[in-house]
Amino acid sequence: MLGGGDGTVGASPQAQSPPAAEDVRAQLEILLASPDLDASARARRFLRYVVEETLAGRAERIKAYAIGTEVFERNADFDAQGDPVVRIEAGRLRRALERYYLSGGTLDPVVITIPKGGYVPHFAWRVPPVEEAHPVPAAPAAVSPGPPIDPPLRRRTPWLVAVPVAIAFLALLGGMLLWGPWRDGASRTPQAAAAFPPGGPTLVVMPFEALGEPSAKIYADGVTEEVLSQFARFKEISVLGRETSRSIPPGADAARIRRDLGVRYMLEGSVRAAAQRLRITGRLLDAQTGVVLWSQTNDEDLQVRDLFTIQDDVARKVVTAVAQPYGIIQRADGTRTGSRPPDDLEAYACTLRFYDYRAALSEENHAANRACLERAVALHPDYATAWAMLSVLYLDEDRFGFNPRAGSSTPIQRSLDAARRAIRLDPENVRALQALMMALFFDQKPTEALEVGERAVELNPNDTELLGAFGTCLSQAGAWQRGSELIEQALARNPGHSGYYSGVLAVYAYMQHDYARAETLIRQAALEKFPLYHFVAAVIYAQLGKASEAAEARDQFLRMRPTIFEHWDDEMAKRNYRPEDAAHYAEGARKAGFPVPARTAAETALEASASPH
Repeated sequence: MLGGGDGTVGASPQAQSPPAAEDVRAQLEILLASPDLDASARARRFLRYVVEETLAGRAERIKAYAIGTEVFERNADFDAQGDPVVRIEAGRLRRALERYYLSGGTLDPVVITIPKGGYVPHFAWRVPPVEEAHPVPAAPAAVSPGPPIDPPLRRRTPWLVAVPVAIAFLALLGGMLLWGPWRDGASRTPQAAAAFPPGGPTLVVMPFEALGEPSAKIYADGVTEEVLSQFARFKEISVLGRETSRSIPPGADAARIRRDLGVRYMLEGSVRAAAQRLRITGRLLDAQTGVVLWSQTNDEDLQVRDLFTIQDDVARKVVTAVAQPYGIIQRADGTRTGSRPPDDLEAYACTLRFYDYRAALSEENHAANRACLERAVALHPDYATAWAMLSVLYLDEDRFGFNPRAGSSTPIQRSLDAARRAIRLDPENVRALQALMMALFFDQKPTEALEVGERAVELNPNDTELLGAFGTCLSQAGAWQRGSELIEQALARNPGHSGYYSGVLAVYAYMQHDYARAETLIRQAALEKFPLYHFVAAVIYAQLGKASEAAEARDQFLRMRPTIFEHWDDEMAKRNYRPEDAAHYAEGARKAGFPVPARTAAETALEASASPH
């Protein structure tokens, strides 16, 4: 699978040696002191313990039992196999570290990760401690399928132009029209750059470099083409066209590309072919600073998978990691919006904060994000993405009970109006289609809603925000199997947003009467500020006979949503639950001590269908 060995986000391939102990300890203190590390006090103790043990040369002692007894203060009879506390906490810590290095820690010099499959941390440089002003290209190495292959140096971009005659002609023509300044040393900003939407991220995909055997050229061209095709699905990012990308000459300087094309980001990569094996590397650079924001490598065997499957899979993974709503570009932009012009800053920053709200699902963030987006659409009434996000926030007034407003228009009607306006502005905007799907679903039009969802997924099957929302609608409508499969896909592509996904999967496990798995998943979700998280946790614990934990979750939910049981049947109906699923919820809710009606509409319907006519 795609991953730079240990999955380190942004780790630089240039570092000649791992960070020294003092560098790691300095980074550890930065992490533990940072509010951007979303980790509990226990997780921070966990991190300090495994780092210090590793630096002390005791990595072989870092086992679940040792962590359970020395960090979590379990008794000497602690059963690491039966009690999943260490595994669960390790998963949360891994995700917290990943989110940190994609947000507040984007410029930290040392990257600390905990690779899956163990608890021993890995230390790596994000960028080299000393950088040469003019790095010298390394001599070509002999091609070998065995030892690791280093990616090209960061500031060296010897890209090749496509081989087919028609493509070469278009590239040459594009170069003559657009890149004439490179021949005479002049510099200008092309008209294409001026057409970019204000405030949004812009990117150029450089042709992937071919290394090794001559066949690598074909593979590199194919990967480049597939990456460009899949980037076109993401409306929030502006990507330069194929001819422009191909016309960029070999060795073009990143700073000059930014100046002449007006792009903020560059995606570059290489394909090395050797003895039926491919190593495909991709890297995202900030064209303004030259910093590597992300880098991953994929090793493939052409005897195991065919070329077209490999190209599609690699391109999907690269584009999803970089461009999806919780991806590298959105995170990187989110940390630097302060440099944008004030008028554009407000509107664009609102859309970035929408994804932060969706990750945490708290009432406080809802109110602030709603107000921000309302200001944005007032200033920019043609901003389709902002209208779509506002539609979701209006819907959340109803489905989550967040900051409801009184008035003649209901939250669902306002949600529908905003979503339809977004669709009119941009009929293929995936966020707008997602918003319309959700609004229709809660307007109790599930058939129409799922049709819109199918169209949105067809437009962009890589958008994890969309996959999560569509999977949830499918599940609640009774298509639990397909819904959970989409949620699993979203989770695999976007583990940093795992809380929401784990919560939906916990509901699926509950409906399948797999309460043990449901418990594991709901503990992984840990959405403490999200009311429905506590309800789901309570019914799961109640079914397992864990009375004290069920009571704690029940009381927390009732503090947050005390009146929901006065409208229990309406709440189940608007979520389009099948009668058997709604009745199963009612059964667990009664066991947890919730004031569910003595006879719900779903139970009445089930009895009527079971009785002879």
